[in-house]
Amino acid sequence: MADLSTDCAGIKSPNPFWLASAPPTNSGEQIMRAFDYGWGGAVWKTLGFDPPVINATSRYGAITIGGLKMAGFNNIELITDRPLEDNLREVAQVKKRYPKNAVIVSLMVPCEKKAWHEIVERSVDAGADGLELNFGCPHGMSERGMGAAVGQVPDYVKMVTEYVKEKSTVPVLVKLTPNITDVRYSARAARAGGADGVSLINTINSIMGVDLETMRPKFSVGGLAAHGGYCGPAVKPIALHMLSSIATDPETRGLPMSGIGGISNWADAAEFMLLGASSVQLCTAVMHYGYRIIEELTSGLSDWMDGKGFKKVSDFVGMTAPSIVGWKKLNLHHKTVSRIHPEKCIGCQLCYIACNDTAHQCIAVDRKNGSRVPYVIEEDCVGCNLCSLVCPVEGCITMEEVKTGKQPLTWEQYTAAGMAGYGEVYKRMHS
Repeated sequence: MADLSTDCAGIKSPNPFWLASAPPTNSGEQIMRAFDYGWGGAVWKTLGFDPPVINATSRYGAITIGGLKMAGFNNIELITDRPLEDNLREVAQVKKRYPKNAVIVSLMVPCEKKAWHEIVERSVDAGADGLELNFGCPHGMSERGMGAAVGQVPDYVKMVTEYVKEKSTVPVLVKLTPNITDVRYSARAARAGGADGVSLINTINSIMGVDLETMRPKFSVGGLAAHGGYCGPAVKPIALHMLSSIATDPETRGLPMSGIGGISNWADAAEFMLLGASSVQLCTAVMHYGYRIIEELTSGLSDWMDGKGFKKVSDFVGMTAPSIVGWKKLNLHHKTVSRIHPEKCIGCQLCYIACNDTAHQCIAVDRKNGSRVPYVIEEDCVGCNLCSLVCPVEGCITMEEVKTGKQPLTWEQYTAAGMAGYGEVYKRMHS
């Protein structure tokens, strides 16, 4: 059986599955219950010095996509509203009862060295295995000059990380905001400040919609709405992109990462780890289904590792990251064409409509013979993949590689050669 134990930036846990800093980690009682079910670690709901923390109601919103409830989840909840002393006392209790589980304390205070030094020392004294600096919260606290207001300014990220590292004797993770032009700059700043690793992504700024009957914002507070943090399955591709951008950046390559964002099952977690995360954090899925999803997470990941021959998590962390490249490095001579399998076709003709109205007009229907089954005009097919995406029947339309006999050619090679002989390269491209 695969060994699921992991080491993320020096923070060890019996498996890579951590509860993210959020309502599921609001108290020691909750975290101890989660550990009983099998969670490897927990990031405590963010602690701070900045009273008063008063939450609004209602403070959650969600959207349903294709029948999936909470496909996208929004919140305007703030950091913990419980006294710091109570939280730190419970940190110590949890760590005493569960010495093998990772207890990471999330922190957020104003950008003042004294404040950071004090809360770091108190958190470490309480027994925290690691600290997570919340530079990502996009609402409420950012208006007070914290959270994303820090994470969006690399100089502040570096400065505050340095403050923390001056006092911390445990590993420090910097939690990055996705509400920024390029997350690599914040990651570079975190590394420059001495961070042991980063966690990402925090939630994305969002408004969840407008009620067309009342013409008021959906999920409003007395008819008014503020932007909140968006998470859930819908944000996973964004999180994977940002994670991979740090994994492949020469200035941050090798920086330990804890992956967050839309993880709902073991397969999602494996994707994050293949792109470089050595631990993963979950929130929305837990709020949807409860702590016991850990059973599926650990058994599913273990079975997959056994099937692939991986003995331990570190065997595959980052394995896929080198396959993420800039567009200019893609092979322009790689060719695929669409194939429609008539025996599976239900005659809905969505592929025909999509291709003819919005793509390349390379799917036709033989209406003279009364057929409803479309067919592909292969010589016109550009391999865009749209038809297979709109098709409602699994496996009815496949994209199949066609050998062109041409040597691989990237845009990088094309433009480099073009400087010396544009006409010759053009002939190669179109021969």
